[in-house]
Formats: sequence, structure tokens, C-alpha cells
Amino acid sequence: MLDAFTAISRGTRCVYKPGLRRYVFLPILVNLLVYVSMFSFVINRFEGWLAHWMSMVPSWLDWLSWLIWPLFVLSLLVVVFFTFTLVTSLIAAPFYGFLAAKVEVQVTGHEPLDDRGLVKTTIDALGREMVKLGYILPRAALLFVIGWIPGLNLLAPLLWALFSAWVMAITYLDYPMDNNKVAFRDMRGRLSARWWQSLSYGGLVTLLTWIPLANLFLIPGAVAGAVLMWDDHYRHAQSVTKRS
Repeated sequence: MLDAFTAISRGTRCVYKPGLRRYVFLPILVNLLVYVSMFSFVINRFEGWLAHWMSMVPSWLDWLSWLIWPLFVLSLLVVVFFTFTLVTSLIAAPFYGFLAAKVEVQVTGHEPLDDRGLVKTTIDALGREMVKLGYILPRAALLFVIGWIPGLNLLAPLLWALFSAWVMAITYLDYPMDNNKVAFRDMRGRLSARWWQSLSYGGLVTLLTWIPLANLFLIPGAVAGAVLMWDDHYRHAQSVTKRS
């Protein structure tokens, strides 16, 4: 059975071979522009955000400031990188959809079921991203609120880590599933049915997004790795939502 590390390693080698490189460099450029803009924005405001968060800590928890401060920093970093990933995925979704389709043909020998034209594929890809955001944002907002509740906020970094892994699984494994006409609800059911493969893959992608600049070149490999995971684990998986 294919594991997440092997899938992404093979996927990264695959996308930089002749024939696929042209589908990689444009999304890399887009991600680079977003990365530089967001990095500059965060650097200018990070200290103010952190000071504001620390001012919200009640006085009776001052004795835990040595623990709360690094937890706040970690939570803020997770939120920033989480936001960066959502923004870049939204912008680059059509490119990644095309890349996933080309990888599926070249590596697995299967033609995606999708028979849409270029324009409709682009529009539908953006629509699919809106569906993902509709699923992700309310849950992210709940975690954000938990991060402000004294006591519960100690769990926030762990909850954000698990949620980020799940979101990365949804974000990247959806590219080949969308190409093969798997509905969003069915896609989530298949990921739940293979929860360990889904979370391990999403967790590894999350770690990759934390590698400055290198992540720009590794993310296309994660898209290709998602195709390999789809073919090995999810193509014939039975959705949890269908069984329930």
C-alpha cells in the first residue's frame, strides 16, 4: 500500500519531468507572489497581534504565561500558514486540476472521467474551491474562538494541527477526485473511510507548507502525490457517507 511520503516523493520527481513541467511553473509563480505579499504583511503586524492576544489573558493565568506565550505564537503561525495555503489553493486550483489530470494519464494510465472544456473546467474548479471554503471556514472560525477561551486555548495548537491535516487532505486529494466526477460529499466520505491515509498525507503536506520557499516547489509534487494516493487508496473506496 502506498504511503504519504512515498506518494509525494514520487509525485515530486514526476512533475519535473519533460511533458509536465509546463503545468508546474505558472502556479509556482502565482504562489511566489502570494507568499511574498503575505510574508511582508505578517512581518509588519505579527508583534502587534501577539501583544493584543497576550493582553487578553486574564490575570489569574499570569503564572502560566511561560506556556501561553509560545502556544499563542504557534497558534498564530498555524493560522497564517493555513490562510496562505487556502489563498494559494484558491488561485492555483485550475492549474492544479490540469496538472492532476496530466499526471493521472502519464503515471496511472487512466484517463480522468472529466470531459469538460478549458473554460468550463476553470469555472468549475473555482466553484469547487468555494464549496471547500464553505466547509472549511466555519470550522476554522470555531477553532479561532476556542483559541480565545482560557483553558481551552491550551488545546488550540493540537486542534489546529489535526484540522490543518484534514484540510490539506481535502484540498489536494480533491483535485483527482474532482477530475473523476466524485462529488464533494462523496469525496469527504472516501477520505473518512481511509482516515489514516488521509490524515498522514494531509499532515505531511502541512509540514511541507512550513518550509519557506522550498514549499513552492514541493506543492506541485503534493498534487501529483494526491493522484497516486487516489489511484491506490480512494478510486475504489466506499464512502462512509454512503454506508451511513
